[in-house]
Amino acid sequence: MKFVIEFYRTRVTDDAHAVIGRETALAGDLDDAIEIARLLARTLNMPQWPDAVTISEADGAALYSEIIAARENREKQHE
Repeated sequence: MKFVIEFYRTRVTDDAHAVIGRETALAGDLDDAIEIARLLARTLNMPQWPDAVTISEADGAALYSEIIAARENREKQHE
């Protein structure tokens, strides 16, 4: 299946969302897409560290969203 993975930042004061990264991925199922998103959150070159991720079908139907701590995971890899 084809999935769209979007990484974004949120602003606490008004809950505004800004997309900072978007990738299309082929995965066997949603679980595989989630693993791909977690990997990309740590390795994808984005202008800021993402706060959250949303995974959608190619037609735009949202399937999954998660708050992430990509910065912490990435920093642990470099220790």
